[in-house]
Amino acid sequence: MKPFVATFMLMALVLLSSLLQNTMAGSSFCESKCAVRCSKASLQDRCLKYCGICCEECHCVPSGTYGNKDECPCYRDKKNSKGGSKCP
Repeated sequence: MKPFVATFMLMALVLLSSLLQNTMAGSSFCESKCAVRCSKASLQDRCLKYCGICCEECHCVPSGTYGNKDECPCYRDKKNSKGGSKCP
């Protein structure tokens, strides 16, 4: 019984570490895409915050520093509480 538990724990650890690596890879993707997207924003901190939120939820960021939101419909369609665009 003990070898079974040890094997199960080892497999769980391997699976967890691979999931953690995928999550971290997604963050660096969003950070780099949002850095480009927000490079000309006057309020960079706010732009990076909301771009990061939208990127994590939509898994994409439109190209360029402004516009091109048709490249990513999820990003385009997110709205804030006032009905404006949530994503920069």
